[in-house]
Amino acid sequence: MKAADALLATVMRQPALAQDLPLDGWELLIRQARRSGLLARLSYRLNAAGALAAAPGPARPHFEEARVLSDKHARDVRWEVRDLRRVLAGVADRPVLLKGAAYAMTGLPPAEGRVFADIDVLVPRENLAAVERRLRDHGWGNWEVDAYDDRYYRRFTHQIPPLTHFLRGTTLDVHHAIVQPSARDAVATRPLLEAAQAVLGEPGLAVLQPTDMVLHSAAHLFNDGEFNRGLRDLDDLNLLLRHFGEQPDFWPALLARAEALGLMHPLAYALRYTAAILATPVPADCLAASRRAGPGTLRMAALDRLFGEALAPDHPSCRGVSSAPALWLLYVRAHYLRMPLHLLVPHLLRKALRTEERTREASVTDANARLNLPGPTAQSRGHG
Repeated sequence: MKAADALLATVMRQPALAQDLPLDGWELLIRQARRSGLLARLSYRLNAAGALAAAPGPARPHFEEARVLSDKHARDVRWEVRDLRRVLAGVADRPVLLKGAAYAMTGLPPAEGRVFADIDVLVPRENLAAVERRLRDHGWGNWEVDAYDDRYYRRFTHQIPPLTHFLRGTTLDVHHAIVQPSARDAVATRPLLEAAQAVLGEPGLAVLQPTDMVLHSAAHLFNDGEFNRGLRDLDDLNLLLRHFGEQPDFWPALLARAEALGLMHPLAYALRYTAAILATPVPADCLAASRRAGPGTLRMAALDRLFGEALAPDHPSCRGVSSAPALWLLYVRAHYLRMPLHLLVPHLLRKALRTEERTREASVTDANARLNLPGPTAQSRGHG
């Protein structure tokens, strides 16, 4: 599998191997890790294995700077989450943190060395309007979302449009479900909220229970169609499975919960590819059970080829002529999983036309800038 052969994946599996890398090998490792959002996490992993001391002098500042940045991100996220709890008091008294924010507030292994793009939170759909009003009153807004995207988010997706704080620039995703309600395998939110667990030492905050946390991570990675940080997200699953897998009865509970929530296919992919690419110790009986409940042999063989490309580091050393077609097919697949065809086709056509229009506008703006002419105004674009 292509992703498993990447230098970064090899070193993530066996950090001690980095000690034998030549200088250009360390350079390639750093470049792949940076593009994958894994440089700080790799730094911690190498240090734990005693391999960081072998890094040549020019390589060490990259690892040190990545750790400093990830530590700052962790502090910022913890502050933002606590402020969010204050802001939402009375309208969402126990917001459920998702993904990175959940890892950071609970000290789970994927929090180490993580760099954050946004904060994700899950609230009951009936509280959504009140939550959004409260957030807008405290400086959050979707400043750059046009009318079509706003309508699309609210009608068809599992969240409201992303909100950005007007002073701090922090991005917040407020979810009312973990997959789109229009998806073929929609997941009910109520069982997730009812099973959510309080965050120790942080009253008023909750996270998904362990099985649900794994399943949400799997659904997010394998159903969403965006893989620029695919290896990072796969390593999140690797770390969660290693951590929770030490609990008694976790593995059978994971299978049972996936069956109950209709998420056996994402789980099958998660177990298959974490084991194959990152050597996650998945019990053989659990791997076999998820495989039986997953897609058929021919479909899995095709997906192996596609995910083998997509889960490799997003770096030229790991991308070839087959990478772009694989990523495009997975992008179309993700939309197919989210929406029925009568909604999907018009949506993709509109996105294609808008992308072409924005590319054309960018070209005009660039040409005008070179000629020192004013660019297209909001009015000339039809927004005035």
